[in-house]
Amino acid sequence: MNRVDEMKILVVSLLYPLPDNVARGTFVADHVQALKKDGHDVRVVNPLPRMMRYQEARRSTLTGTARAPKEFQHGGVSVYAPRYIALPEHPWPNFTARSIRKKTKKVEAWLGDWKPEIIICHTLWPVAALAESLSKSMDIPWTGIVHGYDFDIGINHPSLSKITRHLAGQPQKLVVVSQRLLEVAQSLDIDSEKLAMIPCHCAVEDEWLTPVKPWKGRWRKDRIDVLFPADPRRPEKNHILALQTGEILEQRGWIVGLTTLKIQPRSIVWDRMLVADLTLITSKRESGPLVARESIACGTPVVSVNIGDVSTYLPQECVVDSYDANLLADACEFALQQRWNEEFTLPQNFSEEAFVQRWNQLLEELVE
Repeated sequence: MNRVDEMKILVVSLLYPLPDNVARGTFVADHVQALKKDGHDVRVVNPLPRMMRYQEARRSTLTGTARAPKEFQHGGVSVYAPRYIALPEHPWPNFTARSIRKKTKKVEAWLGDWKPEIIICHTLWPVAALAESLSKSMDIPWTGIVHGYDFDIGINHPSLSKITRHLAGQPQKLVVVSQRLLEVAQSLDIDSEKLAMIPCHCAVEDEWLTPVKPWKGRWRKDRIDVLFPADPRRPEKNHILALQTGEILEQRGWIVGLTTLKIQPRSIVWDRMLVADLTLITSKRESGPLVARESIACGTPVVSVNIGDVSTYLPQECVVDSYDANLLADACEFALQQRWNEEFTLPQNFSEEAFVQRWNQLLEELVE
């Protein structure tokens, strides 16, 4: 594989697994582990907002942040979690940006004699303010990565629009994870030379890899296990539509069991994908979604609304263009009826090998 020499890489991320929330930011941890496996020396800075424990209930991604230690290890990688001040809905974004920039010296003190050659920043608001400050202080390049929120919500947010657009133009390279986000970036008049599209890879381990399996049972009589691969407390995941779809399937004669995913280790998530008959995605906002790719890798068919890039690899009949429970129920029945074969696999560009190769090429460009 063509690759750059081993590099010291600092990853700055808003989301990363915590000791009490291993399901948080797994897509960033996958990136870190892929770089580490390829020989790079990686450390992680995961700034966390100051909050009381009861405030964690606002979002599942906040679980575990109130009492998270400042320093810990995850997957053999050192993680530093400085605290910054942020208010709900960010009414004064410059206040939050100043608070997070002030952590620059503390991060440098934590790094000690270890000086990174490049900074990779997952998501822009608000952690790109810290990445930009560290880049200037240490005189090294940095690249930002947009997974969805910054372009789906941030650039149109009444408070965050201005600062999000500013941060999007600051890195030497801006990576987006889908064609849709690339088109948004182009509409913001960001220099095309700065832009790159690198989809997140599918990190399912070999133990769980299996061909997509056809369903066997009595039509519209047997029980089907439908996996809703998200925390139902997150409104953007649209759990109510999944429930409505299950209700329609039951009206047609199916016995439907709907399983949800909350805070579970990846191995348990993949176990549940292995035993499910069908994975159902009804999200209002996604960049991937990664769970669709992971489900396919674990051998479970996927039915989804037309979100993210699912239409590029799922059968047309398994992708529904509208948020209609009846159409989703039709798609579920198609997926159950389909005689899947081993030729149906994920595109090669979602593999870890392709992912690491693309990132090595980008890193090489940045340090030239």
